[in-house]
Amino acid sequence: MWVCQLIGITPCVYLSKLNNLADFCVQVLIVPRVLYHQEEEMYRFLEETILLRKREVMTGSHGQPQQMSNSSSISHFLLLALADTRQLQLLHFCLFLGISLAALLGNGLIISAVACGHHLHTPMFFFLLNLALTDLGSILTTVPKAMHNSLWDTRNISYAGCAVQLFFFSFLITEELALLTIMSYDRYVSICKPLHYGTLLGSRACAHMEAAAWASAFLHALMHTANTFSLLLCHDNALGQFFCEIPQILKLSCSCSYLRELGLIVFSISFVFIVFSYVQIFRAVLRIPSEQGRHKAFSTCLPHLAVLSLCLSTGACSYLKPASISSPSLDLTLSVLYSVVPPALNPLIYSLRNQELKAAVWRLMTGWFQKH
Repeated sequence: MWVCQLIGITPCVYLSKLNNLADFCVQVLIVPRVLYHQEEEMYRFLEETILLRKREVMTGSHGQPQQMSNSSSISHFLLLALADTRQLQLLHFCLFLGISLAALLGNGLIISAVACGHHLHTPMFFFLLNLALTDLGSILTTVPKAMHNSLWDTRNISYAGCAVQLFFFSFLITEELALLTIMSYDRYVSICKPLHYGTLLGSRACAHMEAAAWASAFLHALMHTANTFSLLLCHDNALGQFFCEIPQILKLSCSCSYLRELGLIVFSISFVFIVFSYVQIFRAVLRIPSEQGRHKAFSTCLPHLAVLSLCLSTGACSYLKPASISSPSLDLTLSVLYSVVPPALNPLIYSLRNQELKAAVWRLMTGWFQKH
């Protein structure tokens, strides 16, 4: 209200006339001959003055738009430096190179063995082939840029490059979560409904489920990427991660976004479905009378359980940890564990427990060496 309300010189203007839900600046104006104006004229005059001042602030004193710290004014981002000294940077480069080569070799062998081995053209190995493709894409999305930055002692990534990296990483991570959910359903049907396995998981059903997983992952990543890069960024362009991901971009934003909550809902739905599947599996396994039969049935689930535990535990620790225990070193360790280590270890986990796959990989390698 006006400061002179108590002495009755000017009309009363109450706060209810203003939008008290938004941030605003109150400007006190001294208007000559104020007693000759009607109250509604004063309201219109003040409203026009406030709008004029607001336009002047947004455009600057010379009528040119001011540079704001939003998505359009940022040309590049600064990724997290893996090390401060040159020796440690080269060490990180060598470690990432070794992990990448191991992931490329392991997943490449699985893809070749399943594609060339006709006896492996079953639903379980079909999903495993898609998982290997996803792991290959995931590690090729994040690691090469980190290796480049370590080798050339730089932190820069272009705005477009960050958007592309974020899209593909979100796409592949969502696809891997969908694949692990489908693979848990495969194990459930195999153990709980073995007589209906060929019907429920025929070639057409598997193709439809896999196509739905890839399509939903693509739409999910496209929606999240577009929403993330449409937010107003009011902080600097330094990311606390060695690659671009959604939580790090959200930390730079001053806008309200529900991307984190939406991602948590998707994760929760998959997690509940996986838990339900394995509860039914364990109940069916415990009803098997012979100990050898129980061991054989349970051993078919161990590789999937190991991969599932590795991916979900590291991802949950990285995304759901409290902000109070966050630190650059801890964030870096967790990000490496959930983005780099699983693609390299998944082929090893599956090949160690699966004799058919191990034999197919061995025949593929020996046949290659005999030809050369």
